[in-house]
Amino acid sequence: MGSNPPVDDWATDYDIFDASYVKDPVPVWNELRDKCPIAHTERWGGSWLPTKYEDLQAFVRMVPALSSKNVLVVSQKREEMEFDPVLAEYGNSAPPITSDPPEHVPMRRMLLPLFSPKATEAHRSFTENLCHQLIDGFIDKGACDGALDYAVHIPAKTIAHVIGVDEDRSDEFVGWIRGLLEEGNTDLEKRNKYNRILRRFFGELVDARKLAPRDDLISHLLAQEINGQPVARKAVVGMCNLLLVAGIDTTWSSIGSALWHFAQHPEHRRRLANEPELFPSAIEEMLRVYAPVTMARLVTEEVQVGDVTFQPGDKVLMNFPAANHDPDAFEDADKVILDREKNRHIAFGIGPHRCAGSNLARMEMDVALRVWFERIPEFELSDPDAVTWAGGQVRGPRHLPFRF
Repeated sequence: MGSNPPVDDWATDYDIFDASYVKDPVPVWNELRDKCPIAHTERWGGSWLPTKYEDLQAFVRMVPALSSKNVLVVSQKREEMEFDPVLAEYGNSAPPITSDPPEHVPMRRMLLPLFSPKATEAHRSFTENLCHQLIDGFIDKGACDGALDYAVHIPAKTIAHVIGVDEDRSDEFVGWIRGLLEEGNTDLEKRNKYNRILRRFFGELVDARKLAPRDDLISHLLAQEINGQPVARKAVVGMCNLLLVAGIDTTWSSIGSALWHFAQHPEHRRRLANEPELFPSAIEEMLRVYAPVTMARLVTEEVQVGDVTFQPGDKVLMNFPAANHDPDAFEDADKVILDREKNRHIAFGIGPHRCAGSNLARMEMDVALRVWFERIPEFELSDPDAVTWAGGQVRGPRHLPFRF
């Protein structure tokens, strides 16, 4: 990544992996909104980058012209893809996120009850106990890495608990997912390697649950039918894969970004510590300002947007984070307002593919921050320059040196 030439013109040659953009993309979005507002690049296989809330609202509904068959911000060209026996056996899709309406509807319907507010609340006490255990491990030291000692473990162990896989392997899961989503962003060999590991893991687990069902999510999915037929094995493997991949990196990033923010803004930190009734609106504001996820859409037919034409084969990045900073949609869009009343952010996406696990993510974030503020209300960055960020598909802090 470091060998790429610097960007001269963000409107015609943006780089989503540019170090300054990964660290703080907001100035670039503000520049592009005035200048384009839909930028283009030939880097990383070429793509379009919208920055307006109104455009994103329209694009997510342009199905199948903007298809979800490939949601990766950097994807392999078909001619680069070799036959892979693991993916041939276990599949390479992640339904319902990688299918278009109406095909994705029955699979989405299977998942939604498992992540309803009521179903999600059933996991709250597990998550609370976990957060306390994590803090017990470092509170006496007066220092920790907020990303690696705390934020990452909460979604990793909670989603493992929800799916019904071994929570003690959560460090392994995180390694696989970082290999897939961070290193694999720009290294296709690594992406394929970790994709195979995840597919084989869930393939073997699905086969085991078929033989001996348990009271868990995988067994529940296997017991469902679509149009009178059992759900295909590859579809269940794909859904489990999606839940683990989408369930860890995204929420890790959201919890980490919120802690990063409060570590640097004592006035916000103290206000939240003293006014716990602010948690619901503060969490929504953290989600808006630090929305972690960018998805992609594949253009299947010509689409005209203002003076821009998307051609079949083009890629459009669903830049939900930039839309959340659009001043036409949010008053003082770049300002953090903990008690913001009107906050129709789209951190979880919007339209047919809106995140099915948003209730779980909100619950994890709520518990993670409440327990942290209860135990460690005063904290700060011990070395702001040591903070590192991941970018691309999912943006969030990966090292957060705190002292308290």
